[in-house]
Amino acid sequence: MTETISNIGWSIVFSLIGGLFGMILVLVSSALVPKLMDRLTPNIDEEKEIIRGNTAVAEYFGRIVGACIIGMSIVIAAAVLGGILAALH
Repeated sequence: MTETISNIGWSIVFSLIGGLFGMILVLVSSALVPKLMDRLTPNIDEEKEIIRGNTAVAEYFGRIVGACIIGMSIVIAAAVLGGILAALH
């Protein structure tokens, strides 16, 4: 019985630490992906184009950045779940 309670306690600890670490990684990737897109497209200033009303650039930029953030979120969620499962044995 005490081993079960210990395992549940460790799974809570791992899920909290993994969740915090995951949130930090998603926030960092949300800040870095737009900068990466600016470096990959040196001849296009996305911010100026969006301000000028160029919807094609805005949609492309939004979709690429959104897809990268969703992809990172999926990977981080899998890592958090793996930590929880490892704590439960």
